[in-house]
Amino acid sequence: MSRKKRVKEPLIVSWLAYIAIRCVFALYGLIPARKAYGIGSAFVTFFYPLFRGRRKVAVDNILRAGITDDPKEADRIARRAFGHFAGHLCEALKVGQVVTAENWRDHLRFDGPEETRTLLLERPDLPVMILTGHHGVWEAGGIVLSYSRPLIAVARKMNNPFLERYFKTHHFRGSITVISKKKGFTPDIIRQWKQSCAAMTLVMDQHANKKQGIVVDFLGRPASTHTSPARLHLATGIPMLIGSFVRDAPFQYRILTDTPYVFRPTGNRNADTEAVLKEVNRRLGEVIRKYPEQYLWAHKRWRVE
Repeated sequence: MSRKKRVKEPLIVSWLAYIAIRCVFALYGLIPARKAYGIGSAFVTFFYPLFRGRRKVAVDNILRAGITDDPKEADRIARRAFGHFAGHLCEALKVGQVVTAENWRDHLRFDGPEETRTLLLERPDLPVMILTGHHGVWEAGGIVLSYSRPLIAVARKMNNPFLERYFKTHHFRGSITVISKKKGFTPDIIRQWKQSCAAMTLVMDQHANKKQGIVVDFLGRPASTHTSPARLHLATGIPMLIGSFVRDAPFQYRILTDTPYVFRPTGNRNADTEAVLKEVNRRLGEVIRKYPEQYLWAHKRWRVE
């Protein structure tokens, strides 16, 4: 059965949605930056009981990942995770008001090997690949890191043309080069990545369809994982830094990672791709287990079971 094409939204509907978002942003601009996280977190935490479907998914994921075997504790973690997700996005919208090119080091700590810190923060002459998940403060952390070196990120293009145009100049990703998810890693993008010595930043914990992924373990369960980051690494040999940006306090973030990962190809492309993805998922799983209350447990990551 062929997939139905998405119906294009009428222009008037897109315009009305754009006006509504602009009004919300205008009101949000009145909120003090250092209160943004608390307000967003409190709002969603209060309405947490109403998110029955996503709440059930989150609690089940926490239990099956072995974070805890107590349903009440799993529900507490899920509630905190819901609040953190909203709080992080609200705070990310305010990062530009607090963090600047002059003071960004005051807002970013590093928790990992010295060789990784040097490669990421002291060697802007070398390109790197950063693999993370919906954990910690992936949006805010990327903005802060962009002051140290150029960043390239992959994102889905918005269907609303007015919002797409607006977010190109006002999006909370800051001065990051965003490439279309449909466009992919073209030769021009690879050339730009290497010439600018940017950090190619990819969110790795999204479900992949059969054409785009293979099934490997993630947090103790089989999950279809996108192969493109592994294939990109095998083709370029550029080091991979795998981990998360976690939140310690208002506008205080920490990079949590391990040694740079470089896989030596064996010539068996399929086996090499699987080996890389297994290591990526293992490292991501480790940092998520350390800070489970900052992970987006509500998304349907494990669809192959």
